[in-house]
Amino acid sequence: MIKIYGTENSRAMRPIWTAEEMGLDYELIMMPFPPRVFMKEYLNVNILGTVPYMIDGDIEMTESVAISQYFVEKYGPTDLQVRPDEEDYPNYLNWLFHSDATLTFPQTVVLRYKFQEPGVADAAVEGYSRWFVSRLKLLEHSLENKEYLCSNRFTLADICVSYAINLAQALGIEQALKPNIKRWSENLFSRPAFIKSKGYKYEENK
Repeated sequence: MIKIYGTENSRAMRPIWTAEEMGLDYELIMMPFPPRVFMKEYLNVNILGTVPYMIDGDIEMTESVAISQYFVEKYGPTDLQVRPDEEDYPNYLNWLFHSDATLTFPQTVVLRYKFQEPGVADAAVEGYSRWFVSRLKLLEHSLENKEYLCSNRFTLADICVSYAINLAQALGIEQALKPNIKRWSENLFSRPAFIKSKGYKYEENK
């Protein structure tokens, strides 16, 4: 069985949401954040101590977008995947990489210094928040008169990119909710699979 390790509202939501949309059978292990501090035995599972972490037989993966892409390609066919013979395939690939490399990256700095080490680098919190918001120009423009990012349907690109908006709300970066982004993300976040994936929490002594 697929096993996913995650923490509440972390990037693990991407593969969890994907698995839920696909109806995959998986085991979820929710941990306190950060697990390398509060669940040190996790380092025996994932030497990096990062989340998510996915095991599927002999396969072990650590990157949220890659795990999600693995699910749709390994366990499809599914409309979540934009296939190479579709016109929007290059756009789809670009959004998958953009979701983490461009959007989530600056948010990790905000998360660290706003919640884990408050007062250490307040200027970084402000600076990287502005950086993140400025990187949303492409997303806001691309969503003009569109319900989804690619191929006129809900795809993995929507899951991976919208996680950054979910995290922005958790971090209090309200400037991220530009009109098109707000409309698009509210639609996605009303999906039952998203609501279920966001509801998973760590329960001590479970």
